[in-house]
Amino acid sequence: MEDSNSGEIDPPPAPPAVHRRPPRPRRGDVTPEGFVAALRRRLSSGAAVAARASFAADSGDESGPAEPSSSHRRAGSGGDASSAGAGGGGGGSGSGADFTAFSFRAASPVHRKAKESPLSSDAIFKQSHAGLFNLCIVVLVSVNGRLIIENLMKYGLLIRTGFWFNSKSFRDWPLLMCCLTLPAFPLGAFAVEKLAFRNDITDAVATLVHVILITAEIVYPVLVILMCDSAVVSGFLLMFIACIVCLKLVSFAHTNHDIRRLTISDKKDDNAFSTADMDNLQAPTLGSLIYFMMAPTLCYQPSYPRTSYVRKGWLIRQIILYLIFTGVQGFIIEQYINPIVVNSQHPLKGGILNAIETVLRLSLPNVYLWLCMFYCFFHLWLNILAEILRFGDREFYKDWWNAKTIDEYWRKWNMPVHKWVVRHIYFPCMRSGISKEVAVFVSFFVSAVLHELCVAVPCRIVKFWAFLGIMLQIPLIILTSYLKSKFRDTMAGNMIFWFFFCIYGQPMCVLLYYHDVMNRIGKTG
Repeated sequence: MEDSNSGEIDPPPAPPAVHRRPPRPRRGDVTPEGFVAALRRRLSSGAAVAARASFAADSGDESGPAEPSSSHRRAGSGGDASSAGAGGGGGGSGSGADFTAFSFRAASPVHRKAKESPLSSDAIFKQSHAGLFNLCIVVLVSVNGRLIIENLMKYGLLIRTGFWFNSKSFRDWPLLMCCLTLPAFPLGAFAVEKLAFRNDITDAVATLVHVILITAEIVYPVLVILMCDSAVVSGFLLMFIACIVCLKLVSFAHTNHDIRRLTISDKKDDNAFSTADMDNLQAPTLGSLIYFMMAPTLCYQPSYPRTSYVRKGWLIRQIILYLIFTGVQGFIIEQYINPIVVNSQHPLKGGILNAIETVLRLSLPNVYLWLCMFYCFFHLWLNILAEILRFGDREFYKDWWNAKTIDEYWRKWNMPVHKWVVRHIYFPCMRSGISKEVAVFVSFFVSAVLHELCVAVPCRIVKFWAFLGIMLQIPLIILTSYLKSKFRDTMAGNMIFWFFFCIYGQPMCVLLYYHDVMNRIGKTG
């Protein structure tokens, strides 16, 4: 077109610019700077890393993401990029798919190191078994759900409104009066200690009077139970409380005797006491005795660690949980244990297969009842008492469920009784020159006698099942200790513990005592 001013003709317009990928360098040529930078960006992009990790996971090569290929290293160092470019495939978008094809060629090794199967003996304890644990939980819930439905279809709802209290409960009033008069014995022990600390009586006389008081305290409820036509549960509760008071009286007398020995006799040669402990060796007061009799401990000392305040909201929640789990225990007894026991035969008089089948049927509800009892008493009830009294030391139990030996179980299951036994039986025996084995035997013997009193007296029979059940723990201690020393990484001892306590021991004792009580009632009736 002609310009109106100059008359000159404009040149034709230039064609639009076409953006082309720069040509790949030939072998021997110098790699352009732009191509190297672009390749590095592709290799370090998030999509490339994700694609490589995904490929490694799919191929089962855990070391793949941490070990870049040789072509990756060459590309990153700016070396021979032609071989890397040859593996790039189609497309220049830098996607994860392109990098996967670039990094993991068919010639790339997928077997890089020796590995064990997850369930092999060398690797089974190095793996997480959370999925299998979840499967066990699902199976357990399913099986128990079926048993609940089957029980309800067969027996209906058996729980009664008068399970805990009814008109027949009034006949147990002598046991209640006996329980209310038990505090007279601690008051008598306090009077004896006052006289002993003032040197009005000798240590020998004080010890003799304490022995008489403790013996009378345990014989008194036994006579009341045997003379009254009381329920078995009421008699068990009275004997349980009487045994607790008995252990507290032993600790009160023994501890104060030791305090007198260290203070009045001025024997300071015991290196087991620190300066703070020596300053805490005081004569008993009525307040310290009352607090000790109410506190959730069996070991007396003039003072205890205390918390600063009472958590009222927490205390209310624990009381609610205690009531709930108490009801759960009653439901398990009435709905599951009673029908099995009533319809069973004496385990020592019937066939062996019938006895095994009954014990196995009874083991499941017995385990649930035992665990509920543990949680209800050792955790809820003792913590409720501790919170009300601001008692600081609340280690009432340890992780007994992980015990690999029976000895470890008894040291973790019931910490108040364990501390009492160690303090007032085991170590005094050791200090007297008795061997460790004999001291252990004496400790179990005392425990067996107390268990027999708590069960045999309310049942009004003397069969020594509870006594034998405790004393037979000694051979099990030897067996599980041998297994622990022989196989250090095994849980065989833990399995033996669960079997003898929950699957065999407790259900067998329940059946034996039930049928012996029914036979006694049938003969007297």
